[in-house]
Amino acid sequence: MTTVTPTRRPSTVVVGRDGFPQLLRAEWTKLRTVRRWGFTLLAAVLVTLLISLFSASSSGVEIAGGGSSAATGPDGQSIRDDFTFVHRTLPADGSITARVTGPTGVRPDRAPEWAKAGVIVKQNTQSGSDYAALMVTPGHGVRFQSDFTHDVAGGAASASTPHWLRLTRKGATITAYASADGRGWKKIGTTELAEQAGSVPVGLFVASPNVQSMERKFGNVSVNDGPSRSTARFDEVTVKGSDSGADWQRTDVGREAEGEQGKPGQSAGEPGAGKPGAGQPDNGGQGQLTRSGGTFTLTGSGDIAPGTPVQPDLVATSLNGTQLGLVLIAALGVLFITAEYRRGMIRTTFLASPRRGRVLVAKAVVISAVTFATGLVTAIASFLLTMPVLRDNGHKPPLFPEFSLTDGPVLRALFGTAALLALIAVLALGLGALMRNTAAAITTVVVVIVLPLILVSVLPLGLSQWLQRLTPVAGFAVQESTPRHHQVASLCLPEDGCYPQGAWTGLATLAAYAVVVLGIAVWRIRKKDA
Repeated sequence: MTTVTPTRRPSTVVVGRDGFPQLLRAEWTKLRTVRRWGFTLLAAVLVTLLISLFSASSSGVEIAGGGSSAATGPDGQSIRDDFTFVHRTLPADGSITARVTGPTGVRPDRAPEWAKAGVIVKQNTQSGSDYAALMVTPGHGVRFQSDFTHDVAGGAASASTPHWLRLTRKGATITAYASADGRGWKKIGTTELAEQAGSVPVGLFVASPNVQSMERKFGNVSVNDGPSRSTARFDEVTVKGSDSGADWQRTDVGREAEGEQGKPGQSAGEPGAGKPGAGQPDNGGQGQLTRSGGTFTLTGSGDIAPGTPVQPDLVATSLNGTQLGLVLIAALGVLFITAEYRRGMIRTTFLASPRRGRVLVAKAVVISAVTFATGLVTAIASFLLTMPVLRDNGHKPPLFPEFSLTDGPVLRALFGTAALLALIAVLALGLGALMRNTAAAITTVVVVIVLPLILVSVLPLGLSQWLQRLTPVAGFAVQESTPRHHQVASLCLPEDGCYPQGAWTGLATLAAYAVVVLGIAVWRIRKKDA
């Protein structure tokens, strides 16, 4: 008899299909099939739009800073262009060289850090015309500035020590040089005037911007913003390419409407051009000039620079609703994980997909993708709906820029807002996985994000800026659209959306929080049973 031994087949164990694409599909199916989660997302959209519309309709025009805020530069941006200018005509190519001592303060005794004294070539003497200027500043050394927004550092310099400055002109090209002794020259930079011109005024100038300070105590804000006056001495002045017999003229640029324009033909030796204290009153914004041989002493106020940013930031205002809508987004992120813990479904999920860390990462990818897409649509709709309301309320050029959907700062703010909401959803998901309790996780999100947004409007300014820089609310910096130039001192409250760091730095701070919390949650979910 033949005995047949049956062949033993390897045993087969059915395991969950936990490939990452399958995980993504499974988590997406969960999200879209739970109706109340869809309602939560829709509520976030509606709340964001309604709050943004309310914020825009209640926003009034408030001009920060002083001076000629309505003046506009070559490309229409808000500028300041009011300063004391002593000049001659340069009909063609040539140069101007001067040894500058100053600027030093007249009122107050200490000159502002961005007070300016130096040499300048300007398209004409009208406010808003293009220029190139090489200057000494008390707080920032030698600077080469042009077109109101461009600023190049030219090295350290003391306002109490003479420094040689030179500008050369070749056609529309202006080149700046500086020297500590008048012999060895260092090239600082080159720029092009906006238009090719024939004769242009070239000469010496002094500007002294407003002195500003802001303090908040017990929720009350005190602002000091007053004019200043500074003085500087110029000697060894030479102009090549100009008629050597031509007289120097003094013009108070930007003050024609105030009746402070220097008289045509007024020279240093004429009455009315004296320095305060030499029989002349300190006449506010009007410049003062005395001349002794080849030495000019020039005193003035005002500034030649980008305009002080006007509040509010229109794009950020149009997105104000995200500060409340994020609570619902955070709630959705928390529920996306805690609902499974509460019902015990998380065990089934882990049984089907034993690699628990990948489950949480898949949830993070799905929730961030959904909130990013929803946030982007909401941000675009909010911008399009609120901008006409803001313009109707008086937020118009030149005080406020005209924004369109395709502008770079606008696109950054809109896509950044979508990323902001996506990161908040991931942060909330991580907290939900750590705490496994819906109420506790949502409360924590409110404490770490919403509470700082409230506190920045009541705490002392230094502490408010610390919260903006180091807490998750730093991500809201991505909504700023108003350009801020370092060469202009400006006052802006934290609650007006002024963040001390850059837009992408702020968003990166929030991203770091989300990644760290999610990473800890992945580690914990691997170590502890469901």
